[in-house]
Amino acid sequence: MAYVTEKLAALADPTRLAVFERVAKRPAAVHEIALDFPVSRPAISQHLRVLKDAQLVLDEAVGAQRIYRVDPSGIEEIRSYFDRFWGDALASFKTFIETNPSLNPKDRNAKDRRPPRRAKDNRRKR
Repeated sequence: MAYVTEKLAALADPTRLAVFERVAKRPAAVHEIALDFPVSRPAISQHLRVLKDAQLVLDEAVGAQRIYRVDPSGIEEIRSYFDRFWGDALASFKTFIETNPSLNPKDRNAKDRRPPRRAKDNRRKR
């Protein structure tokens, strides 16, 4: 769980989350990523370092550049963490809606619905 906490903490910073989302769209070098943000290249490098330390991105040397891309295993760890709660969360939500019918859009709208109107016959009678 400590690893998941580190990953979630790394994504808690809004700029870092945006950098992560940018890398997820398309792998890129620091200078390319920095073009999309109002912060310096060194700041982007620092955000990428935190994401790399949290095992959310990988970097690979390509010529003189380092290309950053998402680390699938890091994402899988976060997804697995949340998947543990998903079934329970849905069951709890279902129970809540069933025990609070006034909050259920289906039930609330059902009593407010009127039968559909019949279309008027606009043909002239002769």
